[in-house]
This record gives sequence, structure tokens and C-alpha cells, in this order.
Amino acid sequence: MTWRSLRPILAFIILVVLHYTLRPVLEWRTSIDFLLIALLLAAVRMRPGAAAVLGFTMGLVADSLSVGAFGATLAMTVVGFTASWLRAVVFAENLVLHAAFFFAGKWLFDIIFLLVERRVRGLDLVFQLLIWSPLTAMVTALAGLLVLIIMRPMLDTQPA
Repeated sequence: MTWRSLRPILAFIILVVLHYTLRPVLEWRTSIDFLLIALLLAAVRMRPGAAAVLGFTMGLVADSLSVGAFGATLAMTVVGFTASWLRAVVFAENLVLHAAFFFAGKWLFDIIFLLVERRVRGLDLVFQLLIWSPLTAMVTALAGLLVLIIMRPMLDTQPA
């Protein structure tokens, strides 16, 4: 393996480390989901089956580190598979398209996670799905764009 092929893996590792180090420090109501950004950026470079396995593994680790919830495994599997399947649309070098991709991925994750988890119910669930989840998805999309801009040389696997 050459350095050029290892750069996306290094970017993936950096995002996972940021998720477990920086995110707990920030403690925002609408926090950035670096783990989902890492999954989406990796999934568009993989086949759908491999992306689903990666999402399953990441979700299983996230669920095992969470005390009360167990729904990230299914949500990340679905998001990883869907992101890889839609890669033809997203590979355009359009930042608006990437922002919509990150937004939709995070919102889909939250919808599946909240419905599978069944911890929030009734009006609180509706409020969470229609207010807080889109806000979190927007913050994650903005962070994903920032990651794309900063790490573009690392994520580019094409020869210079």
C-alpha cells in the first residue's frame, strides 16, 4: 500500500478519534456526529455490502459504549449501505450536494435510531424528529463540509 491509498484511512481514524474525544467535551444539544461523517466518507469509496459491514461494525461499537440505547447498529448499517449505493450522485465535486448528503445521512440515522431505541415517545418523539434532529443534521453537514475542505488532499485518491 502506498501513502496515497492510506490517506483516506488516516482521515477515517482522525474522525473516529474526534468523535470520542472532542464530541464529549462540547456537550451541545445539537452535537457534531464525527462518526457518521467518517462512515459517509468511507461508504462512498466502498461497495454497498462492505459499507453495510463497516456501518454495522461502527454501530456495534457505538452501541456497546452506550449505556442506555441500542439502535446505532441498525441505523449505521442502513446509512452505510444507502450512502454507498448513492455514491454515483455524490461523487460530483459539488459542496451543496455533499452538504445535502451529510444532512440526509444524519437525519436518516436519527430517525432509525430514535424509532428503534423507543426511549422517546409521543410528542417528544415528534419534536425530536422534526426540530432537534434536523438541527443536528445541519450542524453535522456543516462540519462535514469543513472536514471535506480541510482534508481534501487526504481524501483525494486520484494521482496528482
